[in-house]
Amino acid sequence: MMAAPFFDVQKVRKDFPILSQTMSGHPLVYLDNAATTQKPRQVIERMDHFLRHENANIHRGVYRLSEDATRFCDQARSKVREFLNASKDSEIIFVRGATEAINLVAAGFGRKLLKNGDEIIISAMEHHANIVPWQALCQEKGLVLRVIPVNDRGELDLETFEKLLGPRTYLVAITHVSNALGTVNPVKEIIKMAHHAGACVLIDGAQSAPHQKVDVQEMDCDFYCFSGHKIYGPTGIGVLYGKEKHLLAMDPYQYGGDMIETVSFEKTTYALPPHKFEAGTPAIAEIIGLGEAVDYLKAIGFAAIHQQEKELLDYATKKLLQIPGLKIIGTAAEKESLISFVFDQIHPHDMGTVLGEFGIAVRAGHHCAMPLMKRFQVPATTRASFAFYNTKVEVDVLAAAVLRATELFK
Repeated sequence: MMAAPFFDVQKVRKDFPILSQTMSGHPLVYLDNAATTQKPRQVIERMDHFLRHENANIHRGVYRLSEDATRFCDQARSKVREFLNASKDSEIIFVRGATEAINLVAAGFGRKLLKNGDEIIISAMEHHANIVPWQALCQEKGLVLRVIPVNDRGELDLETFEKLLGPRTYLVAITHVSNALGTVNPVKEIIKMAHHAGACVLIDGAQSAPHQKVDVQEMDCDFYCFSGHKIYGPTGIGVLYGKEKHLLAMDPYQYGGDMIETVSFEKTTYALPPHKFEAGTPAIAEIIGLGEAVDYLKAIGFAAIHQQEKELLDYATKKLLQIPGLKIIGTAAEKESLISFVFDQIHPHDMGTVLGEFGIAVRAGHHCAMPLMKRFQVPATTRASFAFYNTKVEVDVLAAAVLRATELFK
């Protein structure tokens, strides 16, 4: 049996400057990682160095600064290709985040290729970013939106999904990991079922990319997207992976400089992917920072990340369930490291406010998943989400503060 990888959490925490500060007079306990992760000094320093010493626009300049900046961005694209195991760098599109990636597919793929009466399937656990673009497209083009239900544990009903698949199903858009429940969906099985029915599949990987090794070729998805700020990189940058055949068939999402081949007043022709979908000056420092974040995760390794986060999730689940009146929303057999919980007599916003006074950062609300909250008949939840830099001591602090909060509201 292979030995578990060694993970020194205290050493890792030293890489994250913000974790050593206080909030509301208490040591910061940052448990809002599903919203955004903190940034290691390696990412911060790399972006700072670029802006101080290497800043220039890319692709157009023939001077050294511009050529270097172009090379750094190209290297970041290659790092992301390796991170996802895409087959070509040209299948990696830089966008502002997962939200823009989904909108890009809706506009460039859906608007061009789907016809009146075609069907799109999503699930009841989707983030609004993977609901609203498809709703808008359906209204615009006369498409049909179908929804896979979830059971009481927060797991997808795959039998119903199989029944929803039909000859008019063109696209299935599914989250890999629920941001509100932590449920890990069986995406390989979903993709296989969808492809058998002749449909394409987009996977929203915003909550999976930080926690597990992603292999888009093995998964065989048609599209996959994630946001840089959730994998310890900067905000304002993300990635859309698309199979080459789809990217070549799609229309551009935006128009302008750097996405063209030729321009005349009579006709414009477009560049090949990825530049076809990257109009204008990109977020250069953020792209470079994203590449550094990928390097950082690679150095730690997903085996160690998975072990650390699984131990945290298991420990936190046991600790929180000992608190009278606490109910966890989302008890799937396969979960990533977050816990959403409620109390009958305490609104999640009140719980989140009290925890903040103890220096604990959690998220309280509907988590951009209002249909899912309606499914579980709750207005919102309090969500504690863990990263590999969190500790069992922080879980103890959380549990003690939650218990204290319940006493305050008696």
